[in-house]
Amino acid sequence: MADWTFLTNHAHVLLCLARDPYMRLRDVAEAVGITERAAQRIVADLAEAGYLERTREGRRNHYRLHPELPLRHPLERDHAVGDILRVLDNGSPPTQGVA
Repeated sequence: MADWTFLTNHAHVLLCLARDPYMRLRDVAEAVGITERAAQRIVADLAEAGYLERTREGRRNHYRLHPELPLRHPLERDHAVGDILRVLDNGSPPTQGVA
């Protein structure tokens, strides 16, 4: 694997949860190539910033995304998180778990 990628692990985690809002963090971590603890920290970051909400449903978590929120970097603030998710999912808007 390359030493760097165009997207951050935060973007990768968000993309996984947009595709499957019931995905276990163990599976997210495996898909992204990080530890489960790192996935937990990233989800906590995203939740604290308001990009997603966690809801406990039985023994699983459900993640609800807020794709209307702007990207965080000043160069990208005129774009929403949902814009990136649509591009990475071949133009399909995120439908599951989206606010």
